[in-house]
Amino acid sequence: MLGALGVLAFSMSLPATRVAVERLDPWFVAFGRAVGAAVLAAVYLRFTRAPRPNRTQWRRLAVVALGVVAGFPLFTSLALRDETAAHGAVVVGVLPAMTAVFAVLRAGERPPGTFWLASAGGLLAVLVFLGASGTVHGGLSLADLFLLAAVVLCGLGYAEGGALARELGGARTICWALLVALPVTVPVTVAAAVAAPPHADGPGWAAFGYLTVVSMFLGFFAWYAGLARGGIARVGQIQLVQPVLTMTWSALLLSESVTTGAIAAALAVLVFVVLTQRTRAAGGAPAEVADGGMAGEVVAGGVSATVDARSRAR
Repeated sequence: MLGALGVLAFSMSLPATRVAVERLDPWFVAFGRAVGAAVLAAVYLRFTRAPRPNRTQWRRLAVVALGVVAGFPLFTSLALRDETAAHGAVVVGVLPAMTAVFAVLRAGERPPGTFWLASAGGLLAVLVFLGASGTVHGGLSLADLFLLAAVVLCGLGYAEGGALARELGGARTICWALLVALPVTVPVTVAAAVAAPPHADGPGWAAFGYLTVVSMFLGFFAWYAGLARGGIARVGQIQLVQPVLTMTWSALLLSESVTTGAIAAALAVLVFVVLTQRTRAAGGAPAEVADGGMAGEVVAGGVSATVDARSRAR
């Protein structure tokens, strides 16, 4: 459920980015939202009196920041200047597989063969759907290369963050990563604002606000807590549903076309997601996850939900 809540939050990231970069400089969108989220993170960490990470955790937080605070926002912002959010959903379909690969390389997880078969089936269903809907066209463009770079870095950030959340907790992992990135995000944001002073209408600022508060902050509270509890590779496959959700938001908010095959594709993807959730990775997530004694803390829409990992372990 935590993973699904995170995916729901992230599913509007590409449409919101598309709206924002049509009105604001993409460098300002990518790094400005990280600065805004860092302010919220500082308040949260101060309010919860979170202990500082140790030296090893700081280094790992830098990897998280590279992937999800800087890399993914920057490259998707650059790509969506020229491509639609629906087209961007094609590459997002590859993200769960990339996350699973990094879960093996960075988190030491070893999913069984049935997991990889179910994951491949879900990925194939997504790609067939997107290809049939007409979002895949021609060869690789510069925008496609930007999107591929975004996926690789995001998969790294997801896997490293999910593993680190077992020690720090989901909320604290993204909060500390946002603060680690400040020496980069602040200067770039200021430079972008000076070079192209930000001027946008209501929808532009609303999209930027969504990216700041939800995509860059609250969504990770649930996402990293879910990865830590359920295993990075396994829970990461829930994101196979995200392209279908993104296509839906793109149609509703941006009037981008979505084929009637979306329903069939969504059902097929859900079947494969269920199969991946029924597999158990050898040496998966530990029974107890640190977050001040909590497995995950989710704050969204004024609602706070906490889960006690120790009672689950017992």
